[in-house]
Amino acid sequence: MKVRVGSAIIAFFALVAIFGGWFSRDVLGLDPRANDIKSIAQPPSGAHLLGTTQFGQDVLAQVIAGASGSMFVGFLAAAIGTTLAVLVGVTAGYFGGGGVDGALNFLTNLFLVMPVLPLIFIVAGYLQGTGLWTIALIIGLFGWAGGARTLRAQAMSVASRDFVRAMRLLGESNRRLIFFEVLPHLTGLIASMFLHAMIGAVLAEAGLAFLGISDTGAISWGTMIQSAQQQSAVLRGLWWWFVPPGLCIALIGTAAALVNFGVDEVANPKLRVTRARRGRMVRSQAA
Repeated sequence: MKVRVGSAIIAFFALVAIFGGWFSRDVLGLDPRANDIKSIAQPPSGAHLLGTTQFGQDVLAQVIAGASGSMFVGFLAAAIGTTLAVLVGVTAGYFGGGGVDGALNFLTNLFLVMPVLPLIFIVAGYLQGTGLWTIALIIGLFGWAGGARTLRAQAMSVASRDFVRAMRLLGESNRRLIFFEVLPHLTGLIASMFLHAMIGAVLAEAGLAFLGISDTGAISWGTMIQSAQQQSAVLRGLWWWFVPPGLCIALIGTAAALVNFGVDEVANPKLRVTRARRGRMVRSQAA
């Protein structure tokens, strides 16, 4: 149930990110950058369902457009970070104890001890105004080390099992053993890691935008919150300006957490046993 609810929320925002621009422009007739000087800082109404900003821009149109920016950064950064974590962590775990493992483990430890968030701020500030592509690239390149360490331990455990050792003695290539024997046992963990990286990237992009270290020309949930903060929306009571993007970010985080909890219950035998015992107790009490 948790996986279904979480997946449905993520799928909804993914559809909004993909088709939201067309729906907002051609169906609703809204332009996120258009200024309506007759409706400055107006609360939600029939003409503007989520109200307008200090500049007369429709908040609903900006939330829809912001979904494309934030989800783009989240998926791209998660894809980059997860791919690097899989390549480094699984390879190091498969060759556990050798020279390859030592070199990759040193690289992982190097990125682990780096102050990632301040480093992202410094690099993003140096490359200020380069767009969402660069923001996603920076977040992905600096956010893979923790996942690589986890995957290394799991891959080392799988690689030490009898069926992998037997196939290695039969002459199977390391590439085939890694991709067809070790990786399939880690798919649940990798999927959970991807979702965790996605919400982390969305939050990181929002944080960078809130601090002004982002492309001011792009529209994302983070830039919406940053613009509302600059115009003192909280003090002026313009809650409809910053609550919708913040709520969207919170929903994405909740969805990722639900999927992670659901995957853990399926993949972790201890959680399955606990859930089964709880179900039997509820049924016995009801009887």
